[in-house]
Amino acid sequence: MAENADGQERSEDPSQKRLDEARRKGQIPRSREFNSMVMLVSAAASLLFMGDDLMQHFASMLKDGLTLDRKMIFDPFGAVAGLSKLLTEGAWMLAPFFLVSVVAAVVSSVAIGGWSFSPEAMAVKFDKLNPWSGLKRMFALRGLVELVKSILKLLLIGGVAVLLMQKLSADLLNLGYQEPAAAMGHAGQMLTWVFLLLSLVLVVIAAIDIPYQLWDHAQQMKMTKQEIRDEFKETEGKPEVKSRIRQMQRELAQRRMMEAVPEADVIITNPTHYAVALKYDGLNMRAPRLIAKGKNLIAAQIRNKAMEHDVPIFSAPPLARAIFFSTELDQEIPAGLYFAVAQVLAYIYQLKAARNGATGYAPQAPVDLSVPEEYFRPADS
Repeated sequence: MAENADGQERSEDPSQKRLDEARRKGQIPRSREFNSMVMLVSAAASLLFMGDDLMQHFASMLKDGLTLDRKMIFDPFGAVAGLSKLLTEGAWMLAPFFLVSVVAAVVSSVAIGGWSFSPEAMAVKFDKLNPWSGLKRMFALRGLVELVKSILKLLLIGGVAVLLMQKLSADLLNLGYQEPAAAMGHAGQMLTWVFLLLSLVLVVIAAIDIPYQLWDHAQQMKMTKQEIRDEFKETEGKPEVKSRIRQMQRELAQRRMMEAVPEADVIITNPTHYAVALKYDGLNMRAPRLIAKGKNLIAAQIRNKAMEHDVPIFSAPPLARAIFFSTELDQEIPAGLYFAVAQVLAYIYQLKAARNGATGYAPQAPVDLSVPEEYFRPADS
């Protein structure tokens, strides 16, 4: 089981945050054996399909390069121009081969761990120059695995090479009885097939290395229980900090709520335990809206604020409790309380009109307000 620098056991699966940080640092699973295998096989396949054309072009270039006419001999810049022409032709001739190699290198790199560009991975790390750290890496499990892979590659490639030499020994001896051009062509074909077969041997190494690299990366990414707790604290915040943030949020929300009390049309109370502030605008609201509510000390503050700004206060204990428990701030009251609230608002509007002299009589306060049973909650003591 993997351990961290403090000797703690890495037994927990990595979090997404740790995986994202590792990717930013360039720590993703990679298999050099798979990369080497894909590049060598693609190069051998390219030579197999393009080898004849390349040999013909090289022969033509060699012939042109060794042929000198009188004009070029007496031209001081003729040799330079001829060399430049040959180099250009050679570059264009090898361009498809190099393109295949580049594509193979890119595809093999992103096939396992995906695409990742990390400036941190490219930065110079002086701790890697520490001889002691280098010795520890050499004798670590990873170093042992690399040694085993190297020995396995040597044995496999060497064994296959010996078998191929034995198989092709007669053909190699027969090259001496052929015309030079034909012998060179046959030798090129044999070398290309040998190169391809030796490259395919690396498939065995890659098949072993890929699962190991994935497993090793997963082990490196595992976390200890303490790291999980530390990350949770870092992500979610320390409990005391979160408690302080929630307290500040409550204070801010309460301050905004108290600032909205003077805009209320009526304050309905319990009369002491609960207080709710309602506002209704027939042009912009479908139903009365709760703009402040509280119990005990907050309820007292709401009542005091209302008295300071001459907001009517109406005592209706069942209705106050029903609105308090059924409605959130800045929400409209439920439909089941429409009738009871409408009676209260009608009384408040009539009372204001009487005080302003618009009517010559004092309205009668509503009694026995109808509140559906589903909105009743036990009153707090």
